[in-house]
Amino acid sequence: MATTVSFSVDSSRGPRTVSVAYERCGSGEPLLLLHGIGHHRQAWDPVLSALTAERDVIAVDLPGFGASPGLPDGVPYDLASVVPVLGAFCESVGLDRPHVAGNSLGGLLALELGREKLVRSVTALSPAGFWTEGERRYAFGTLRAMRQGALSMPMPVIERLALSAAGRAALTSTIYARPGRRSPGAVVAETIALREATGFHQTLAVGRSVTFTDDVPGLRVTVAWGSRDRLLLRRQGIRAKHAIPGARLVRLPGCGHVPMNDDPALVARVILDTSH
Repeated sequence: MATTVSFSVDSSRGPRTVSVAYERCGSGEPLLLLHGIGHHRQAWDPVLSALTAERDVIAVDLPGFGASPGLPDGVPYDLASVVPVLGAFCESVGLDRPHVAGNSLGGLLALELGREKLVRSVTALSPAGFWTEGERRYAFGTLRAMRQGALSMPMPVIERLALSAAGRAALTSTIYARPGRRSPGAVVAETIALREATGFHQTLAVGRSVTFTDDVPGLRVTVAWGSRDRLLLRRQGIRAKHAIPGARLVRLPGCGHVPMNDDPALVARVILDTSH
């Protein structure tokens, strides 16, 4: 079950209260998990049992996604605001420089947390920010189409599609290489999360100018990319390696953009190896 914590952050209009929903379980060194745009913390469910056996795992719904309300007025969705929000969240729940793993938008945020020295190690799974302008436009257009599709389908249609492997592929094959492995309930829940993501458009809007070009020195960093990523193409991993020379670049064979569902054992091992 999710817990919600509220805390104060600075903004251009003075202090503002932000609320974040999260789930915490397991024991060991702390590990913060950050999902991608339009998704929710349940994206990590396939790897939770392996991770919680060795880590104190904190899976969050980013502000404006999942069960977390949107950011208040005066707090934009850009990196300069969201990274301090995550830092304040960690402080509010007693996390002192956790390890962090993130996927897509969450991977970019994880790298930014690493650059700010707010975490002990970074595992970035298909992180945003290493695109060319053409690749970014393609990814954003695909995401908008996914969102529009989720909004336009009546709930009974979504629920019916989720019951078959072919239907789950129709709903989620952009992000999963093996969509048939996702349970019907999980597909329905994440389609609802995409429909109801209050931070979706604002996050895309500020993402137009985002590229990650800085190194992340002094930390263990792993960048992992699915060989079948259809949203952020795997060649972007080479650019990530050039930007962060000390990073370990790992290929995830047979995995799509959200690899936790496609190969849970491999993804969990990559995260655990980085966060030791």
